[in-house]
Amino acid sequence: MSASTPPAPPRWRVRFQLYLTAVLALLALVAGGAVSWLNYRSASSQLIDSHVTQFDYAVSAAESRTEHLLAPVDATLQMLGGSALVTAGSLAARLEALPLLIRALRQDRRLSALYLGYPDGEFFLLRPLDSPDSRRLFMAPPDSRYLVQGIDQQDGQRWMQFVYLDEAGRVLYRQRLLSPPFDPRTRGWYQSAVRAAGQRILTEPYRFYTTGEAGASVAREIAPGVVAGADLSLQDLSRWLVRQPRISRSEIVLYDATSLRLLASSLPPQPDRHGLALPELGNQGSAAMAALARGPHPLGAYPVEVDGEPWRVVVRALPQTSYGPPLRLAVLVPEDELLAAARAEGARALLLTGILVLVVVPLAWWIAGRVSASLVELAGRARAIHALDFSPRPPLHSAIREIDTLAQSMDGMQATIGHFLAIGLALMREREPHALYDRLLAETLAAAEGAAVGLYFLDADRRQLLPAGGLIGEQRLILPALSLRSSLHDARARALETGRSQIEPLQPDSPVFDDLPPSVAALGRQGASIRLCVPLMGHEGRSIGVLVLLFVHGQTLSHERQAFIEALAGLAAVAIDNQQLLSAQTALLDSLIRLLAGAIDAKSPHTGGHCQRVPVLLRWLAEAACEARQGPFASFRLTPGQWDALLIAGWLHDCGKVTTPEYVVDKATKLETLYDRIHEIRTRFEVLKRDADIDYWRGVAAGGDAAALGRTRDERHAALDADFAFVAACNTGERPLSDADLARLRRIGARTWQRTLDDRLGISHEEQSRLPAAGPLPATEPLLADKPGHRVPRPDGDGTAANRRRGFSMEAPDWLYDRGELHNLSVRVGTLTAEERYKINEHIIQTIEMLRQLPFPPHLKQVPDIAGSHHEHVDGSGYPRGLMQDDMSVEARMLAIADVFEALTAADRPYKTGQPVSEALARMRAMCERGHLDRDLFVLFVESGVWRRYAERYLAPAQLDAVDVAAVLAPPGDRTPATLR
Repeated sequence: MSASTPPAPPRWRVRFQLYLTAVLALLALVAGGAVSWLNYRSASSQLIDSHVTQFDYAVSAAESRTEHLLAPVDATLQMLGGSALVTAGSLAARLEALPLLIRALRQDRRLSALYLGYPDGEFFLLRPLDSPDSRRLFMAPPDSRYLVQGIDQQDGQRWMQFVYLDEAGRVLYRQRLLSPPFDPRTRGWYQSAVRAAGQRILTEPYRFYTTGEAGASVAREIAPGVVAGADLSLQDLSRWLVRQPRISRSEIVLYDATSLRLLASSLPPQPDRHGLALPELGNQGSAAMAALARGPHPLGAYPVEVDGEPWRVVVRALPQTSYGPPLRLAVLVPEDELLAAARAEGARALLLTGILVLVVVPLAWWIAGRVSASLVELAGRARAIHALDFSPRPPLHSAIREIDTLAQSMDGMQATIGHFLAIGLALMREREPHALYDRLLAETLAAAEGAAVGLYFLDADRRQLLPAGGLIGEQRLILPALSLRSSLHDARARALETGRSQIEPLQPDSPVFDDLPPSVAALGRQGASIRLCVPLMGHEGRSIGVLVLLFVHGQTLSHERQAFIEALAGLAAVAIDNQQLLSAQTALLDSLIRLLAGAIDAKSPHTGGHCQRVPVLLRWLAEAACEARQGPFASFRLTPGQWDALLIAGWLHDCGKVTTPEYVVDKATKLETLYDRIHEIRTRFEVLKRDADIDYWRGVAAGGDAAALGRTRDERHAALDADFAFVAACNTGERPLSDADLARLRRIGARTWQRTLDDRLGISHEEQSRLPAAGPLPATEPLLADKPGHRVPRPDGDGTAANRRRGFSMEAPDWLYDRGELHNLSVRVGTLTAEERYKINEHIIQTIEMLRQLPFPPHLKQVPDIAGSHHEHVDGSGYPRGLMQDDMSVEARMLAIADVFEALTAADRPYKTGQPVSEALARMRAMCERGHLDRDLFVLFVESGVWRRYAERYLAPAQLDAVDVAAVLAPPGDRTPATLR
């Protein structure tokens, strides 16, 4: 997280009393818990050490037990070393020593076999057959109790003999095999014993084939090259491990550290019956043994995890008293059983801790309540300040020094913020600049408790400080300006340059007093004084002025007071800067509005200065309504925001005309678009006249009567000239057309002429898309035509249905433009087709839509409705929305009055002259009677003399004729005055 990122607020909050109680209780709990934990750890360590010590005793016992197990066997082998078996050279000689071997097997039932290996590869073994399984295994007679396996050499051949003996050692059966594959010299026990040079060796444990018991071979070289061995069962060792004292779920195992084979265990073994190898340590169905087998297998005591449960393992090595594999003895104990006593002791300690906490909590709650009472009160006062509640409260004191200091600071902060906000609110409420400056000076002087105060602003070039006002006591001061170029070392200039307050000590003879008013200079020369210059910083961090205070002898400027003055100056700078910015933006908006209105007027001479003059009439009419003290407008008043909305609507009421094509607005003839197409029609008539001339000369060339042909040609010329003159007269729209005129137009248009050029050449892609496919040439066409290419389709989403969705009642023609020649020439009155008339009237829809897109502030939200309703009629017959009088605001109806009067009297329109005032008022009275204009506003317009004031300023003197006001204001239906005819 970066250093600038503020810390996140806490997700939850608690009362201080609860917090302090919880802390004290937590401390008691932590202390008791720590003591309990230390006791538990100490007891656990002692128990583990005791367990390890006990196991070490068990290891010593196991070592003794193992030695006890091996010692008799070793004695037997040593006994064989003194027998005739060592030197016997044949099987017969060795059989004579059978009683010695039988006696040894009977004395030690743990022995599975006794055998000797000779350096020449001969072998002699005696095995007891004391179970039916063993007799079946070796296919012995039922009465057999011993089996002799011997290998010797006779006549250069190696023979193996199987001799079955009864209990008394008598031979029951013999079996002889030639060339046996067995050679004792290749066996591990023989080779290890020879290498041991007379020392006892122990082979790796394995499972006896006949009994399935775990065992090992013990061997010793009893003579050079003669090795005696015995197979020893380890079952006795397992039984000894089972008898060892241990915890209920603990396990004791003896295993081979190299092969991880199990020799003995405190658990019943689960041997692998498919081989002679001993069971693996990890395949005994014990999760503890499996964890031990997974390793690693270091010696010592360490923890392991058994099925997610913690266990303790102690592993010790059995001392190798003979040659043989490394044996390990391990004990595995679950921790919960091993440490049960320690945990019980820990539980008792925790119980004592809980009792202690129960005692501490009520006491801590009482202490915390006493401490937090003052903090609760302070929190309530802080919430009051947060809620801007600065009502006086009794002083708060506490015996705790920090809380008492906080209470005093809180009271001081409450008073300071309350005073500061009161001053700030007063400053923000001032809308007039000079009133704002006066208020700032008075409040600053009162808060600073100084002698005098002055306010300066930078000029536009930032070269001078111009005084905005000054105050000494309650007396206003006239301060001189300060040139920054010639006063670089002045404290006011330094404050502007550095953006920091400047404190300047002044002596009575300081030259600073020379430029100040006499009343200020007289105070300053009474003794040492201080001048404080605080820069006023605008929204872009630039200085806009300086606030200067003078503190004379006996007045102090503390750090707290200076900070308050600087904060007040910052607030004042914001208020002043915002006011200046608002004034600048308002001026910019007003200029843009006037610029747009001027552009609309300049776009077409048909509108003249309409957009410039309507706002004047509108303002005067609104002022008259606000000044009325009786009648319908006695209570009518406009707020400053409503004035702004009204005047902006007046300036922008025709802004939609920027979307109206200029040729439609300026259309002077019926065939005019971007040019007057009467010239195309004239060319076609010229072509027909040329055709008449061509027909004449063709007839003469064919031998016809020249005089008769000439008369025909002249008649055709005269008819064409007359028809064109009629078409041209229809094009001007100077007179209405009758049905006969329309019929003649159709007859003239039905004339044909031949076109020999492709009419698709040289035109735009858009116009080509409206033309049908090209036909054969030459093409015969009517003289006046309404072709498909003359019709421009209306775009999607622009039509009557779209108008309805947007709240407009105007019916849109099917085509955007219909430029058909007969269609345009057939307009009965004027020059505009229905499509063009709609396009002109549509400007009011565009006005509303354009103004709705602007992000007007709340006090200007009515601008689109006011501006877009000046073509509405009070009877609902107007456009674009068909509003009734009650649906329109008074301001909108005022705009309609102003719009109509300006349009009637305007003298700068190329298509008409301005009407005299009397005629204009008469027509407006008639419009009131037809339900077009608001009669109450019209009466106010006439009675207030707004029309006369406007005429005197904007109309030609000839237009301001005599007006019979009584006749104009006569009740509806009275048409006796001549001026109203």
